[in-house]
Amino acid sequence: MIKENLNEVKEKIKRACERAGRSYDDVTLIAVSKTKPVEAVREAMEWGMMEFGENKVQELTFKYEQLPKSIHWHLIGHLQRNKVKYIIGKTSLIHSVDSYRLAEEIHKEGQKHSLQVPVLIQVNAANEESKFGISMEECIPLIEKTAKLEYVSIKGLMTIAPFVENPEDNRQYFKQLKQLSVDIKTKNIDNVSMDFLSMGMTGDYEVAVEEGATHIRVGTGIFGERDYSQMN
Repeated sequence: MIKENLNEVKEKIKRACERAGRSYDDVTLIAVSKTKPVEAVREAMEWGMMEFGENKVQELTFKYEQLPKSIHWHLIGHLQRNKVKYIIGKTSLIHSVDSYRLAEEIHKEGQKHSLQVPVLIQVNAANEESKFGISMEECIPLIEKTAKLEYVSIKGLMTIAPFVENPEDNRQYFKQLKQLSVDIKTKNIDNVSMDFLSMGMTGDYEVAVEEGATHIRVGTGIFGERDYSQMN
């Protein structure tokens, strides 16, 4: 099932890239393996996947120990400051920095290990109360302040769009995030690149790709429905 699902997702990404006049190579597919067993990750690896996303630090660190170190792990869920120390050196990208205090903690832990930690700033593009992330208006001030932290490297932006029946409803938010990244790039802030735009999930990743996503986060579309009863 995973093989067939992966092929279908990749085909849809290719078609979305063609519609937008983009190269397929410019889009990184992240298989969101939260709640899924290690065996499912291994199966996805057999079909070429090396980018995996986890929401929880505990689950990421558990799988990190169980699986090959060649995997690129993405922390895509909310990160508490007291858990930063557990993932430094284990993630290729932290997608969910939404405060200066969190960035400061990442800087401190990065400094301890002499590691510059790549991060994305999480923007709550739709201003949903149920979601983490800063507002569009708060984004540039946070980036300007965070850019001064030597051991944090800002690579771009991330958003979690609303859950909608029609993916077209989220196009406006993806457009806004892309425009925001362009605006930030023109400021030429030291220690800030806007190379990465993490947006789009199982229900709307084709629209996100059309609007410039460089990283899409697909879980159910690859692994099938989640069984939360298996979680601790």
